Amino acid sequence: MGEDEPARGNVLGAFLRTRRASLRPEDAGLPATGRRRVPGLRREEVALLAGVSTDYYRRLEQGRERHPSAQVLDAVAAALRLDARHAAHLRSLAPTAQRVPRTVRTERVDRRLRQMIHTWCDTPAFVLGRTGDILARNGLADALHAPFARSDNLPRMTFLDPAARDVHRDWSRGAAACAALLLRAADTCANDPGLVRLVGELSVHSQEFRTLWARGDMRGRLGGTALFRHPEVGDLDLHCETFTVDRARGQRLVVHHAEPGSPSADALALLGSLAAPGPARGG
Repeated sequence: MGEDEPARGNVLGAFLRTRRASLRPEDAGLPATGRRRVPGLRREEVALLAGVSTDYYRRLEQGRERHPSAQVLDAVAAALRLDARHAAHLRSLAPTAQRVPRTVRTERVDRRLRQMIHTWCDTPAFVLGRTGDILARNGLADALHAPFARSDNLPRMTFLDPAARDVHRDWSRGAAACAALLLRAADTCANDPGLVRLVGELSVHSQEFRTLWARGDMRGRLGGTALFRHPEVGDLDLHCETFTVDRARGQRLVVHHAEPGSPSADALALLGSLAAPGPARGG
C-alpha cells in the first residue's frame, strides 16, 4: 500500500478521498493553477480550508488519526462543501463520532395490503421499507428474487450479491436507483441505526456504492423498464411501477408487469407455474 492510499477497510478515508476528488478548486474558492496529478483538491488544500495541518489531514484520511474531534469533522465537512446529509455521514464514519440515539418505529405492512398483493398471481409485487428492506412480497416476486442468496434488502442484494449482475441486465441503472433511495432516506432519518449500519456495510464492501453515495445524486428512480435475466426462464422485459403507501410513511409498493402477449409475459407465466406449490400429498 502506497503512502497516499488509505488502509484497507478505512471507510472514512475512502469517503474523504472520493469527496476530495469530486470537488474542483474553483468550487472551494481556490485558484486552479498548476498541473494536477489527481482530480479534485489536494490534501494540503483541504487542510488549509479546514484549518488543520496537512499532516493531520493526511493521517485522518489514511485512518491513522483515531480521535478526531467534532469540531475538526465539522471543519472538514465545510471544507469539502458537504451538505447536511453527507456531513452526518462523515461523522457516522469517524471512530469517535457521537451519534444521538433515536428510536425508530419498526416498519410493518398493513394486513390488507399484504392480502392484496398475494391475490396477484400473475404480477410480481413487493413492499419496500424506507431503507430498501423487502417487508412483504407475493409468490411471483419471491420466484423473481430466487437467484439471490439473501433477498431481504434491495440495496444489499444489488451491491453485495454476485448474482445481481447476472439477474439485472442493466445493473448500473438499478444500482443508481438503490443509492438514490438511501440518499433520500438519509434526508428524513439520518440517525436511523439501521440506515447507518446498512450504509456502513455497503461502503465497506462496495466501491460502486461508495462512489454513488459520495456523488450524492438522487435522480435515480425505481420504475420504468426493468430488465431481468432469470436462470429458469431467461430474459424478462418488465414494466416497473412504484406507488407510495399513504398509510405508512416511507413505504413503497413495487409492481412488475409484462406486456400482454409478449415473450416476457410467457416467461413470467412459466416462472409462476414453476414456483407454484404442487398438489398436496397423502389421503
